[in-house]
Amino acid sequence: MSASPRKFFSALLLTGMAISASAEDGVTDSTILIGQTVGLTGTVAGPVKEMNEGAMAYLHQVNKKGGVHGRQIVVKMLDDKFDPALTLQNAETLIKKEHVFALFQGRGTPHTQAIVPLLEQHNVPLLAPSTGAAVFHTPVNRLLFNIRAKYQDEVAKAIEHFTTIGINRISLLHVDDAFGQDGLEGFKKAMAAHKLEPVSVTPFARVNPDCKSTAAEIIKANPGALVIVSSAKNTAEVIKAIRAQGGQMQIMTMSNNSSQAFVDDLGSASQGIIVSQITPAPHLLSTPLGQEFTQAVKETKATVSYAAMEGFVNAKVLVEALRRAGPKPTRAGFVKALESMQRVDFGGLMVTYGANDHTGSEFVELTMIGKNGRFVR
Repeated sequence: MSASPRKFFSALLLTGMAISASAEDGVTDSTILIGQTVGLTGTVAGPVKEMNEGAMAYLHQVNKKGGVHGRQIVVKMLDDKFDPALTLQNAETLIKKEHVFALFQGRGTPHTQAIVPLLEQHNVPLLAPSTGAAVFHTPVNRLLFNIRAKYQDEVAKAIEHFTTIGINRISLLHVDDAFGQDGLEGFKKAMAAHKLEPVSVTPFARVNPDCKSTAAEIIKANPGALVIVSSAKNTAEVIKAIRAQGGQMQIMTMSNNSSQAFVDDLGSASQGIIVSQITPAPHLLSTPLGQEFTQAVKETKATVSYAAMEGFVNAKVLVEALRRAGPKPTRAGFVKALESMQRVDFGGLMVTYGANDHTGSEFVELTMIGKNGRFVR
């Protein structure tokens, strides 16, 4: 990262202000403090970096123009190394010690599950967890607001695509955790909807998986297509192992892996890999969202990627909710403000909430990685 974005990050992350005893936690006359625990290092570090760059690019624009109701938005980030136990520890620090107003843009299904009881204990909202697990949609949690579409919708889109082009022999490879189980549930539903039986369903470890033996097992099953539900680093490694061992099946993976870092990690194995997306294309200048994103990332030198676009959209929803919460924001008012968003168009992406619906967006489309390492729609 160049000096310019580091300067922007420092301004946003290191600003500290004393919090008035009379105000809601995290709110002063000049700042509002938002907390984030996320894997800045570890297996998801690449997409997390890009997602945060996108969010910070938008927040920089907002702060440069005076913030929200005269308050600068300050983000306190803690690295959980993509470890659910550390996610909980960090969330406790952010809520109990740092006294953040709300939590924002974490990552991981088991990681988010780990902190839900803490949110409820301290009445702290969480906006934009970067997980599409169905458990965070139904039943509705009054403090948790999703933005990205469900993982199961992404899997269903892939199965629909494969059957449309005549591929009916389909396998699933999923990480052996709550994220993988959610993908498995969606896979079973989608296959049943098309009256298909899986060729194979293979779980593999979230930590230090044996990619070579997993690849051999997949190739032996001989599917025409493979859906992979796992984090970026492990997904890239198993795809490279499959290709190295001669596997030629069509491969699709999820939007959580939609980053330039993932494409770079795949190298020559990237060509032809299908990746689902939960935002419009970051380079799409035909939409107001794409135009706004392009302008913002030029100034901060952020990566132009789908991961960055996800962060950018998340920050836009955060800011809109803070604006609606008014000049004297409270956590209860912030929740009410989010629930007041009915079919709000953020320039090409529709987000909607209500008291009984915290889903946010249902946008899903498929892309393919081309010869030049670019996502093709």
